[in-house]
Amino acid sequence: MSNIALFSPANVPAFARNNELSDTAKALTVGGVNNSKRISIKGGVFRLLAGGKEIATVDERFLDVIIVKAAPKVSRVFYAKSYDSENVTGPDCSSNDGERPDAHIKTPQNSACHNCPQNIAGSGTGNTRACRFNQRLAVVLENNPEGDVMQLTLPATSVFGKEEGDKRPLQAYARYLALQNPPINPEQIVTRMKFDTKSESPKLHFAPTRWLTEDEYAIVKNQSESEDAKRAIQQNVAQIDGVKPAATPLKLEGKPLAAPAEEEEDAAPAPVAKAAKPKAKAVPVEADDEPEVRKEPAKVSAVPAGKGKLSDIVSDWDDE
Repeated sequence: MSNIALFSPANVPAFARNNELSDTAKALTVGGVNNSKRISIKGGVFRLLAGGKEIATVDERFLDVIIVKAAPKVSRVFYAKSYDSENVTGPDCSSNDGERPDAHIKTPQNSACHNCPQNIAGSGTGNTRACRFNQRLAVVLENNPEGDVMQLTLPATSVFGKEEGDKRPLQAYARYLALQNPPINPEQIVTRMKFDTKSESPKLHFAPTRWLTEDEYAIVKNQSESEDAKRAIQQNVAQIDGVKPAATPLKLEGKPLAAPAEEEEDAAPAPVAKAAKPKAKAVPVEADDEPEVRKEPAKVSAVPAGKGKLSDIVSDWDDE
């Protein structure tokens, strides 16, 4: 069972509901307190982190959430060095919009992302790119929509790619909802995130489970405008965790690198017969590692034959 519920406001005793930090708490939090929380999928386990510290895990292979907000564009992040648990630092380069380095980056790898040497096949491990795509979401737990808004940063393999039956990566899932009649928005339903047990690295697929109630939807709309939601889609994992910036910014020339520091959120490199050499310009890698251009399938009706109530729709969907 998940022990995330321990931190639900509903479980706070009466004497602690109006809490402020005591002198004892202040003495023990010399470095300050980072209230931002996120969900990690490290090791194929859902983990709740606060200020970069793990405070809860979920034993089940799935987690039901409500997506309250999503970053408008896929972001990018680049680490020049392999992960060091004793000296965790922020990325050497990052881009919120996936097009140009963020303004706060001291030593950008390139002026634009599309022709950056770290966006070339082979600049990372094997035939992968050293600079990774990811999608940031702001989510709340289904059983606690009034609770903490948490960041969920998804690796490329959980975002792009083709659906396989009812197993859909994030963008395919969003398209599936949008093609219903009437179209369905992710913030109107409960979404089940489930690990793909056939994948060697942490990879999620998504499915709807039920409509929100009117009261839940009102709460979610308010949560989507909260500062926590805005921060979740605007900041990278290191900023959410309060990790210090990279100590010595590096600018490399497309050299193959060790695994990135955010390996917990990234996909393992796909096996290749021969290591590809970096080319002069950016080229596509495997289909799961970049946005996909697809033709829209024909629209289908979300309402099963003989049923007209919206409350009946989700019950006819497979939630596995």
